[in-house]
Amino acid sequence: MSYALETQALVKKFGGFIATNQVSLQVEAGARHALIGPNGAGKTTLINLLTGFLEPTSGAVLLGGIPVTRLAQHQRVRRGLARTFQINRLFSELSVLESVLLAVNERQGLSAHFWKPLAAHSAAVDEAVELLRTLNLLDVAYEKTRSLAYGKQRLIEIALALAAKPQVLLLDEPAAGVPTAESRALFESIAALPRSVTIVLIEHDMDLVFRFADQISVLVNGALLTQGTPAQIANDRKVKEVYLGETVHG
Repeated sequence: MSYALETQALVKKFGGFIATNQVSLQVEAGARHALIGPNGAGKTTLINLLTGFLEPTSGAVLLGGIPVTRLAQHQRVRRGLARTFQINRLFSELSVLESVLLAVNERQGLSAHFWKPLAAHSAAVDEAVELLRTLNLLDVAYEKTRSLAYGKQRLIEIALALAAKPQVLLLDEPAAGVPTAESRALFESIAALPRSVTIVLIEHDMDLVFRFADQISVLVNGALLTQGTPAQIANDRKVKEVYLGETVHG
């Protein structure tokens, strides 16, 4: 079986410290797959290995069954792997529409012509507008990104990642710093994305994770403790002992 995203015995060492320890992860196409675990479990390190920000000590990363372990970050993006970060990286002086249009043009190799009138980018504008509609951002299309609530800014970052037309989208703590009311709206927008995009996310809010994910992998001390459905994870005694606690989800 070919998975949308897979790792095989992935290891990352920093000197004598093993940050990622023999992680073999399988993510099915169309999945909503969460990576959870205590602080220091190695979740962000794993995301950095998946995206090429870090090079593994050993092991392999496969995208759609094809090895990408030695490919640079931009090459993985072209192969269909995009990510967001814990801290957003936006164009604060641009409007929301301009920001997404720039990302669309970048994918199409037209970023050098970005400052031409919008009419010169009609197809790209249509694509950008559709992305904004998908993420419920049309009502703020002409507002500067810096003026928006943080939850909206996180959605803009997701729109920028989606502009690359990824097969797999990695979300690194999308609700980090977002007020509770906004985070629920944020996850509703993420949940509504088409299943043609496989989503892997790190998130500490377990209520959001158990509501959103259909598969959950638990990392502890850099190693994969277990993987399963939300119901399986909620009732797993090992997971309760090391992470969830007996009083959470069971």
